[in-house]
Amino acid sequence: MIIKLIFTRGPSLNVRVVLCLLAASVLMTADHYHRVTWLRSGLAIAVYPVQWLAHAPQELGNQVWSNFTGRAQLLKENRQLKAEISRLKRRTLKYEALKKENDRLRAFLDNSFKLGEQMLVAELLAVNLAPYEHVVLVNKGGHFGVHVSQPVMSVDGVVGQVIRVTPVNAEALLITDPSHAIPVQVNRNGLRAIAVGSGHLDRLEVPNLPNNADIQPGDLLITSGLGGVFPQGYPVAKVTDVAPQPGKPFARISAKPTAKLDRIREVLITWGQSTPKPFLPAVTPAATPSEGTADAP
Repeated sequence: MIIKLIFTRGPSLNVRVVLCLLAASVLMTADHYHRVTWLRSGLAIAVYPVQWLAHAPQELGNQVWSNFTGRAQLLKENRQLKAEISRLKRRTLKYEALKKENDRLRAFLDNSFKLGEQMLVAELLAVNLAPYEHVVLVNKGGHFGVHVSQPVMSVDGVVGQVIRVTPVNAEALLITDPSHAIPVQVNRNGLRAIAVGSGHLDRLEVPNLPNNADIQPGDLLITSGLGGVFPQGYPVAKVTDVAPQPGKPFARISAKPTAKLDRIREVLITWGQSTPKPFLPAVTPAATPSEGTADAP
C-alpha cells in the first residue's frame, strides 16, 4: 500500500500551477466585488491566535522595558521633588526666622520712640546662668559708648544693668540674679518697694513689705526712678503671690519679670541723659602747621 502511494502519479506540475493561478484569479475577482468577505473574516479569526503568539514576546518585552524605565523616571522625579521640598522648607524656616527678627526690631524701634530715650540694640553673645550668677554677654561695648551701671531693657521690660565693659562687648547682670536689687513701685497705688533677684529666671522677691501692705496678685511693678540707675516708669514684674506670715512683720511676696529672660535674643541699652551720647568716639582733627606757627610766641 505504501509503495503504491509513492509511485502514484498525480496531475503534472504545470497543471497545478495553472489551477493555482486560476484559483487566485477567481479569488481576486471575487474579493474585488466583495463576494468573499465572509471568507476573509473567517481566515482572520483563524489566524489571529497565531499572530498574537508571534507578537507576544515583543509586546511583553516592550511592556517590561516601559515599566522599568517608567519606574526609574518616577524614582528620579521623586528624589528631585523631595530635595525641592527640603529646600523650600529650609527657606521657609529662614524667612520665618527673619520675620520674627524683623518684628522684634520693629518692636524695639517703637519702644524707643515711645519712651523717648536714646537706645542701642545689642545682641546676646553668651548666657551664664550659673545657680548664683545670672549674667549675659552682649556684642556692644565701650566703642559704642556703653558704660557700667547702664540700664538694659527689652520690649517687655527691664532686663538688668551693665556690670563690666570692654571695647567690643559688655556683660549685663539680670534682675533675677540674687545679688541684684531694683527700686520699684506698684503702678496701681505708687507703693514703693525693692525687688530682689531669687536666682530663678521666672521669679523676683519683694521683701520688707508689711503683712497689711496694699499689694495684691496682678499688680504691675515699675521702676521708681530711685537710685539713679533705672529711669522711672519701666515695667519690671507682675506680682504673682502675696502670702502674709502670721507672727512675722513682713509678707512673702513674689513677682514674675515682664521681660522674657529665658528667650531674649536682643536687648536695648539705654541712656537716660537728655544729651545723647555718641555711639562712636569723635575724631579730633590734627593741628595744621600754620596753626602751630600762629600760636607760637
